[in-house]
Amino acid sequence: MTDSVWPWAIFTVIAAAAQTARNAMQRQLTGNLGTVGATHVRFLFGFPFALISLIAIAFISGSSLPRPGPAFWPWVVVGALAQVAATALMLAAMNDRSFVVTIAYIKTEPVQVALFGFVLLGDVVTLPMAFAILIATTGVIVMSLKPGMPGGLKPTLLGLAAGAMFGLSATGYRGAILTLSDASYVMAATFTLVVGLFIQSVAPTLYLWLRDRAVLVAIARAWRPSLLAGLVAAVSSQFWFLAFALASVASVRTLALVEVLFAQAISRFVFGQPTSTREGAGIMLVVIGVALLMWSY
Repeated sequence: MTDSVWPWAIFTVIAAAAQTARNAMQRQLTGNLGTVGATHVRFLFGFPFALISLIAIAFISGSSLPRPGPAFWPWVVVGALAQVAATALMLAAMNDRSFVVTIAYIKTEPVQVALFGFVLLGDVVTLPMAFAILIATTGVIVMSLKPGMPGGLKPTLLGLAAGAMFGLSATGYRGAILTLSDASYVMAATFTLVVGLFIQSVAPTLYLWLRDRAVLVAIARAWRPSLLAGLVAAVSSQFWFLAFALASVASVRTLALVEVLFAQAISRFVFGQPTSTREGAGIMLVVIGVALLMWSY
C-alpha cells in the first residue's frame, strides 16, 4: 500500500476513460442483444482477459495466488451481483435518456458510496473531502435536472438506482481486497477481479440458459464486438480494482466523476448530442469538486 495520491489517482483516471468507452460499446450492443445480453457481454468476455492478467502477474512476480478466508466471499459476492444489477439498470436508463445524462445520474454515486464506505468499511471522509464530493455531485445534478427532458421519472430513478448499486459494488470489492492482506495490492486486486468476473459470468449464463437461450445465441453471433467490449471492460475493471486497493471508495468514485468529461466528448462526437449551457456549468462544478478532492487528499 502507499499513502501517495498519485498511484490511485492515475489508476482511477485510466479506469474512467476505459469505462466510458466500454459504456458506449455496451449501449450500441443493446440494440442487438437487449439489456440483459449487453450486460452479460462485459462480464463473459472480460473474464478471459482478467484471468490472463492474473496469470501474467503471478508469473512475473513469482508470487503464489492468495488464499482467501471466509470473510472474502460475502464481500466479493455482494460486489459481483450488485455490479450486474447496476449495469442492467444503467443500460435500461440509456434507452430513455442521452448517453451523457445517464452517466450523470449514475455519478451521484459518490455521496452514496461515502455512506456505504463509512458504515461497512470504516472509511473516513474528512470535511474537505465531503465538501469536494458535494460540489462534484452538485455538478452532475445540474447536468441532469433539466426541464423538458423525455422519458419522465423512470430513467431518473433507474440512473440513481444504478449509481447506488455501483456504489455498493465498489464497497463490496474493496472489502474483499482488504481481506487479502498477505498479498501485494496488485495481486489482491487482480485476484478479486477474476473471482468477481467468474461469478458474473457463471450466474447470468445459467439464468439465460434456463430462461432465454436466444440471448446466448445472439451473444455468440456478436462475438467480435462483444470480445472488444470485454477487453475494454477488463482493462477498466483492472484499474478500478487497483485504485480500490489503495484508497477509499469515496475518494476513487469522486475522482471518477471525470468520466462525465469523457462521456461528454463521446456524446458529442460519436452520438452527435450537443452540450447545453447547463451541462457545461455542471461539468465545471465537477472539475472544481475533483480538484478540491485532490487538494484535500
